[in-house]
Amino acid sequence: MEEFESVAYARMTKMASDYFRSGAWDERTLRWNVEAWQAIRVFHRVMVDVSTRTTATTLMGSKCAFPFVVAPTALHKLACAEGELATARAASRRGVPLILSSLSSTGVEEVCRAAKHVDVWMQLYIGKERAHVLDLAARAQAAGCTALVLTVDTPVWGVRERDIQNGFCLPAGIEVVNLMRSDRQRDGQNAHERGIGHTGGGIAEALGWTIDASLSWKDLDWLVSKQTLPIMVKGICREDDALRAVDAGAKGVLVSNHGGRQLDGAPATAESLEAVANAVRDRACVIVDGGIRRGTDVLRALALGAHGASAGRPILWGLGVGGEEGVHRVLELLQNEFDLAMALAGCATLEEITADLLVG
Repeated sequence: MEEFESVAYARMTKMASDYFRSGAWDERTLRWNVEAWQAIRVFHRVMVDVSTRTTATTLMGSKCAFPFVVAPTALHKLACAEGELATARAASRRGVPLILSSLSSTGVEEVCRAAKHVDVWMQLYIGKERAHVLDLAARAQAAGCTALVLTVDTPVWGVRERDIQNGFCLPAGIEVVNLMRSDRQRDGQNAHERGIGHTGGGIAEALGWTIDASLSWKDLDWLVSKQTLPIMVKGICREDDALRAVDAGAKGVLVSNHGGRQLDGAPATAESLEAVANAVRDRACVIVDGGIRRGTDVLRALALGAHGASAGRPILWGLGVGGEEGVHRVLELLQNEFDLAMALAGCATLEEITADLLVG
């Protein structure tokens, strides 16, 4: 995976590579996310028949070849001309569901058509314009999405200093298409003419309207009441918040710190996961992202109580190296490593990946 990272960033513009690699402020949480998984020891079992292993599972009602979903990441066309279409085709070939970012550079309808054999979940923010939130949710459902993933750790945008230093802006021909508002479309002006191209201050300057600092639990109640797709709440790092999300009707929680891009100093997700999983895993689907780099990390996540794991940057690295084939290879590596890790840990089934593997 490290080879994919170095090659991918070398092939991108500095603005694009810094956008994908950056974390908030000193990027401590970004580093901790990876280091925390690496620090977890696995006390493997021996003399277990692992000649036949099963990695397939179901997450949020979606079939998965192994317990993994592609995390939502923005603007795939910065990494590859085909963007999210290449990602969706690769995920489909590997049997891995895809969470589509609302900041994607390809429309949800096209992505759902490309993901022929797997489910697509739509990631949302609740912004100042509530009607737009419902419009996008309805559009996603009509396109074939089977779940919504509501990101809740962005009352304001985190400060990513690389983007500010680079004067981040979108190149001509790339747009945040799912967030094109009706007033932009009616007046005949494209996103760049109306500011989504933003320069000088990072993503907050152009997309501030997509989030809302007044966001509260009543907004989750509102979204649950207004549509029928199951909702996963993304950005949870505390047991009490996980319980409140499930009590409000969420069918899943995604333990996440936004890839270290929001609050620098937030705990690594490997540190947050166990308490959250212990609190709600019997009532809701629990997935974790942040720092997942190998199949052994997926094994560790399940031993800590997650039903599945997710990753974003490795997908972008594959995309930057080889488009669809690059993403396919990244997913293949993760799945193969996970399967081998199961065997070496003495687990023939997912149910055998239990907490005692982490206790000597």
